[in-house]
Parts: sequence; structure tokens; C-alpha cells
Amino acid sequence: MITKIKNFCRRELTEFGLLLRAIPAATVSLFVVSVICMNLLANKTLLQLDWIALDGGILISWLSFMCMDIITKHFGPKASNSVTVLAVMINLLTCLIFFVASAIPSVADDYTAFDSIFGGTWFILLGSTVAFLASAVINNTLNFLIGKGFRKNPDGKLAYAMRTYISTFIGQFLDNFIFSLIVFVGFAPIFWDGFCWTVLQCAMCALTGAVAELIMEILFSPIGYRITQKWQSEQVGTEYFEYIKKET
Repeated sequence: MITKIKNFCRRELTEFGLLLRAIPAATVSLFVVSVICMNLLANKTLLQLDWIALDGGILISWLSFMCMDIITKHFGPKASNSVTVLAVMINLLTCLIFFVASAIPSVADDYTAFDSIFGGTWFILLGSTVAFLASAVINNTLNFLIGKGFRKNPDGKLAYAMRTYISTFIGQFLDNFIFSLIVFVGFAPIFWDGFCWTVLQCAMCALTGAVAELIMEILFSPIGYRITQKWQSEQVGTEYFEYIKKET
């Protein structure tokens, strides 16, 4: 049993290593940076009305989902989920470094604002991590399953558009809604002197955010489609696919 577990872990690590070498560095870098920025921007509420509320994460989250859609299209949902976990781990490490930097006292100047922003809030980090992981798995799985439905031309523009638009809208809605519930309904009333969002505000935030991010996805999807076509024509990830085929 132990031997089987070791062999499984060894295969998974080898596969993950090949995957990281296969995915172009620019895509992984943009994805990781977008996840880190999304976590920081979520600290600020941009708009709060009786029926809608938006946080700063909406400005960058579309990029995270576009990167996941590109990776899912070419490498599959498992690969995209693996890179998502990597991005989350890097984000957590970055937040730890930010926290340590904010906690170190300095008499050089007044760093109150710096410490407040980069010190972070633990329940915002918790909410964003849980919400992003859950929505990413759903987004990647939906993207893959919808793509399977296009049997005649799975690599065409229509197939790419449908799999990205539908999965992005649902994934973004769940990401926004889960995050809002955890942070602004669950923890904010306790730690922010009664400040909170209603469930309606959370739902409208999630819906409005999903629509806004879907619009961004529609605007930039031609770029994503061209990237996947380029990867396919250049046979990006050949070594990775050969390893997967051999192991299965």
C-alpha cells in the first residue's frame, strides 16, 4: 500500500513538472500575478448600494479565468486545476511575506497605510482562497464538459466561445458569491464594527460581477482563441501528452 502511494506521488510530481515546463511561462506568470492582485484588490469595496456591491477584485479576476480557460482547452481540466493550486500556494506565500513585512516596526516614516494594506485581513484571505479554489474547479470542469459536446468541430471558434463564456459566467458568479458570503456576511459584522452586506447584495455583487467579467472575457476571448490555436499548431506540451499517454 505504501509503495503504491509513493509511486502515485512520484508519477504526479513528474507529471506536474512536465506540465510546468510545457505551459508557456507568460501564461503561468499572468495567472499567478492576477490571483495575487485579485486578493489585494478584494480589500476595497468599490461600490455599495442597497441592491449591489462590488469589490476591487472585479478589475482583474477576468484574467485569472481566461488563463484557466486557455490551459483547460489545451491541457485539460486536471492540468488547469494543478496550476490553480500552484497559484493559490504562491499567493499564500506572498501574503505571508507581506504580513511579515508589515509586522516589522520601522521609525523611518509612517507606514500605517502600507501595513494596513499589505498586512492583509485573514478572513479576506480565507474567503478568497476558498471561493477561488471552488470556482476554479467548477469552471475548469464545465469548460471541459461543454467542449466535449462539440464533436464535429471541437477546436472551432464557436466551441471555444461557448465553453469559455458559459464556464466563466458560472465560475465567476460562484467565486464572487462564495467570497461575499464568507467575508461580508460571515466575518465582517464581527470584525468590522457591524459593517456587512446583505445576502441580496452578495447575490447581486456575484451576478453583476459575473456579467462584467463575462463582458471582459468576450472582449479578450479572440486573443485566448488565437493562443490555443498557436499552441496546437506548434504542438506545445508534446512531452507532457506523451507522458500522460504512456501512464494511461
